[in-house]
Formats: sequence, structure tokens, C-alpha cells
Amino acid sequence: MSDDDVCAAFDWASAVEALAVAYGAGVDEAMFPPRSMARGKGMWLRTLTGILPGQKVFGAKMIAASMTARAASYLIPIFDGETMALTALIDGASVTGLRTAATSALAARKLCVEKAPRVAVIGSGFEARTHLEALARSGGLGDVHVFSPREASRAAFCAAMAGKNIAVGMADSAEAAVANADLVICAARSRDETPTMLGSWLRPGMTVVSIGSTLPEQRELDPEAIARADLIVADMVEEVAHDTGDMIAATQAGVQFADKIVSLTEVVSGTHPGRTGAEQVMLYKSVGGAIQDLAVAAMCVERATALGLGTTIPAPIRPVDKSK
Repeated sequence: MSDDDVCAAFDWASAVEALAVAYGAGVDEAMFPPRSMARGKGMWLRTLTGILPGQKVFGAKMIAASMTARAASYLIPIFDGETMALTALIDGASVTGLRTAATSALAARKLCVEKAPRVAVIGSGFEARTHLEALARSGGLGDVHVFSPREASRAAFCAAMAGKNIAVGMADSAEAAVANADLVICAARSRDETPTMLGSWLRPGMTVVSIGSTLPEQRELDPEAIARADLIVADMVEEVAHDTGDMIAATQAGVQFADKIVSLTEVVSGTHPGRTGAEQVMLYKSVGGAIQDLAVAAMCVERATALGLGTTIPAPIRPVDKSK
């Protein structure tokens, strides 16, 4: 499947549902081991592997990147869990952004008090657009306001969303956008890696989705935001807690959060109640994971097959009989 095939097969509602099923089934840690990274001079190959609950589908996402060439390629192989046959080879360029937004929408709908929350979007790029669209396609929305530093970018964001029948107003600052919001989508890192969302802006009952601090050097939330969260839900608890700039800064500032961080799997599967009070502040932190890539990629394969999309591999890779 080419990237065009993926985009043609993709459906927001189906993606959120596929993720809800995967996370809701409960995940054994052995099914999704830590990501690996092979490094060369100016290049690296990152691999995320996993087996979806039910064991009918398994596979990986591979990212080959070079900062020297300033280029990256994304490949997702999907295998049949019963026959071990290669089911599909997928260009994963768009999958990463789409699965991140769909997972955030799932988390937000689980954590928000309101069924049609008022939304603040900090950022106006690809991630901001996909996150707002994922929210709009997964339930009701109240008023939406966006802030990013350049007015032209805010205007372009509003125009793009209007083309998808999502009305958005512009705010003059991040604080102004957040002022009346029930749900905040943080989808833009500052260039100098200072936080773009401050804990002093939080009000009781708010939910924050933070996706822009996935590495130690990246910042999006200040330590006060971490301190004021009553519950922190993470897609990958260990990585979020120890390998992201926001949480490292919070730890250095003396903020204790170990007793209030839980996995998205626990919340979606019901083993943790998630929000237990309307006044609580909820924080969802995401670094991404193979379960998201594989759930969304498998959904795209299923829809592509039904729609007649994709290209048949001329020389298929057949499983080797190991019984002989």
C-alpha cells in the first residue's frame, strides 16, 4: 500500500474503534517490547514491533532516517498470526500522524467530563489539524480556538478546518485560547524548547492532551502542569516518565508523579477508573507505540482490501514449513 492508498483507506471512526478494541483487550508487556535503534554515522534505523491482542495480526514499523540527507522512510510489514504469511507492506509515512491523533481522541473521550468539550488547540501544523479532525469525527465539539505564533498560520488552520466543516476561531495567545477550554490539545513545541502550556492556566475539570515532548530535549508543559494533574495517563508509561523532556524537568523540579501515572491500556480496559471526579485535572501524555501503528495499519489493510486499493506483490513472500 502506497501512502496514497493508506490515506484513501483511512477512516477516523474506524481508527478510533480499532484502537479502543486493541487497548480495551488488555496488553501483555511482552507483546510490545521496547523500541530498538540501530545507529550509523548520520543515520539510524528505529524499529517498533508488536503482536496485537488476539494474535491474529502482528508486525512492525521501521523508520530509516538520515539527518545528513534530511530524509526518512517508513515501512510497516503486517503478518497473518495464523499462517505467518506476509499480509501487506505499507508505506507508513501518514500512519504515524493519523494513529497519534486517533489515539489522542480515544484518550480525550475517556477523560473529558463533557461530551462536547470546548477545545483549545496550541499549534497549527499537521498534528494540530489531525488531532482536531480526529476529535470532530469521534464525538461532539463545543467552541474551538487555535493559537500559534504566526497569524497567517492560524488563519490557514481555520480555513483548512472550515473545509472539513469544523469551525475554529483564532486566539491572540495560548493563554487566551486555553481560558475557556475544557480540553487543550498541545501540538506545537516552541523553537527554544520552552513550555507552550503552563500549569497556571489550568482550571478544575480540564483535560490536556500533550504529544509534543517525546524526547529528553523536548519541552511542551511546565513542571506546574505536571504537578497540578490529578491523573497522568500515558500510552507508554516508562518512556513518558523517564525519557520525555517535560517529565524529566518535572522530576528535576521535585515534582512527584509516580503514584498518579497510569497506562492508557488500564483506562480503556477498565482496570483503572480514569477520571473519578468532575473537578480533577486530567493529563494524557503520548510518545507513540507499536500498538497504535499496527491497529491502524491493520484497519487500513482491511478497508483497502474491501475497496480494491493497493498493489499485489508480484513475488509474494511465502512462509517456510518448519515441521520438516
